[in-house]
Amino acid sequence: MGIDLLPAFIRENYECHEWKHAVAILTSDFPDEWQDIIEVLTAFRFNRSWITVGGGRKSKVSEAIDSALYAKGWEEKQFQTEIVLDGRATQTPTHQIDCFKNRVALEIEWNNKDPFFDRDLNNFRLLFDLRAVSVGVIITRCDSLQEIFAGLGRGSSYGASTTHMSKLLPRINGGGGGGCPVLVFGITQNLYVED
Repeated sequence: MGIDLLPAFIRENYECHEWKHAVAILTSDFPDEWQDIIEVLTAFRFNRSWITVGGGRKSKVSEAIDSALYAKGWEEKQFQTEIVLDGRATQTPTHQIDCFKNRVALEIEWNNKDPFFDRDLNNFRLLFDLRAVSVGVIITRCDSLQEIFAGLGRGSSYGASTTHMSKLLPRINGGGGGGCPVLVFGITQNLYVED
């Protein structure tokens, strides 16, 4: 039922999956953040030129989504946590979240090594347990994009051990996010633009 709440454009242009009623929670409890996500995903396209150039610190895909969310008041966020045992505190900062706003955490994994999914899901689980995050969202690429990468001679740069949908789903189905509701969007070929 939850995926049915997504606008038609999103369902038709992204591969969408949810766990633990993430869509219902977002639409009911976080309507502003939900609207931000839908607006950014609706406007997003990925350009041929972003694939044909080599990588850097951050991909053009991640940069485009991040900057659109930052313009709507989202921010990078690292939580400062600590464990206190017998009066002795040990700092245990979390991994930095790509985009955070009002208890919604969003990560973009375009072409990182696939263990980054473990890091993201563990972060969602921990922050959900600490009541700092209510929903985790991951945006990644669909497996079918490999055809485009191969056709552009960049297939080896987007290899089997990098972040894509078939590396993420087993991790979530296996309980990687713990009790945290999770919503996943996979970027499909429909969003590819020859520029």
